[in-house]
Amino acid sequence: MTEAHDEIAAHERGAAPTAELVRAVAEALEQGDTAKLRTLVADVHGPDLADLIELLEPEQRIGLIQALGSDFDFEVLTEVDEKVRDQISEALPNDVLARAVTDLDSDDAAYLIGGLEKSDQKEILDQLPQGDRAAVERNLLYPEETAGRLMQSDFVAVPPFWTVGQVIDFARDTEDLPETFSEIFVVDPGFHLLGSINISRLLRSKREVPVDTIMDADRHLVLATADQEEVARQFERYDLVAAPVVDKNERLVGVVTVDDVVDVIEQEADEDVKLLAGVGDERLTDSVRQITPPRFAWLFVNLFTAILASAVISIFDTTIESMVALAVLMPIVASMGGNAGTQTMTVAVRALATKELNPANVVRVVVRETAVGLINGLAFALIMALIAVAWFGTDKLGLVIGTAMVVNLLAAALAGIFIPLTLARWGFDPAVSSTVFVTTVTDVVGFFAFLGLATLWLT
Repeated sequence: MTEAHDEIAAHERGAAPTAELVRAVAEALEQGDTAKLRTLVADVHGPDLADLIELLEPEQRIGLIQALGSDFDFEVLTEVDEKVRDQISEALPNDVLARAVTDLDSDDAAYLIGGLEKSDQKEILDQLPQGDRAAVERNLLYPEETAGRLMQSDFVAVPPFWTVGQVIDFARDTEDLPETFSEIFVVDPGFHLLGSINISRLLRSKREVPVDTIMDADRHLVLATADQEEVARQFERYDLVAAPVVDKNERLVGVVTVDDVVDVIEQEADEDVKLLAGVGDERLTDSVRQITPPRFAWLFVNLFTAILASAVISIFDTTIESMVALAVLMPIVASMGGNAGTQTMTVAVRALATKELNPANVVRVVVRETAVGLINGLAFALIMALIAVAWFGTDKLGLVIGTAMVVNLLAAALAGIFIPLTLARWGFDPAVSSTVFVTTVTDVVGFFAFLGLATLWLT
């Protein structure tokens, strides 16, 4: 039991679940020892419990939730990986999910049951009170990864002719308001947004003051169909804490809060990094069967680009046979070009994703990257030329690899910026396929420049 208390103390300090805790929970589940299980996870914080659930086997996850019963906080499931969440939602009985949906905010409830079949969703929603059902259904109307799915349907809205005192009394006496909120929205009879009032300003105003005299009419509206990445960008740009969500008729339908946006920012950054590596939305919880096919597909594409680079080498096979030093040095040219191209491409793809790279500054960025490529090319050309002369004792070979290094690093800089720009212009996600194309360009240009110059100057 001492070990269990040590684990709990670690969690109270914010530590991630350890292998010992995971093993202890798994053993308690296998033995059916519910008392021990409850003791092990009694003081584990929600996000840490979510990590623990992800580390368990699929059947153990369901066993843990069922063993905890009414003590299990279903908000934990909003913290787990999407695929784990879907697996748990599909395995739990619909009556249990209905109880969970009742306890969650509308956005979290939609997240929990959004991956279920329509028939299961209907069965769950039919068990909810009318108000809760309407709120969740409103979220489910919108596609995933939009503001409408991200928003909370519960908010506080008042008419413009109310006074501060009426608003405060309304917030105090009304039972079905959100548990927490930072702003109160002012709407007309058609529920069109007129403005908002921050809670701090409301509390610092006298009771008899009309709300329309203290409301902020300059609001950053979010369209319900807007992509969640664009919503996150608005929060970052304008330092928002909450933003009202409106439908196509500009009627207020919900509110997006900063805690939801933080999750979006992390999710989008995670996606971009994985797409650059060609692994899609792969998760640590995925099985070998799930991971292998998408990885194979991108490796298959890369195989053809590698064959193209090899075809360039084969053109100069006679030159390589006459001077073995060329075979020793040519991987250096291609490798340096590939790394330089990846640096530029990463900056460009991220700048495109955040809308920092646009027609207004594209020329300046292209000139900057070209200059960086040229300067680095000249610097490494000198370094490699000296190394080649010292290694193989021939000045001409140093001149060849130095010139090839300049050409390839310049090509890498141009490819790293123009390939993502071109893909974005054609409507493709530059994060998905830029790496393959940039690597192909640097390999082909590097080999062709190095071996071509060697053919001209050394044979």
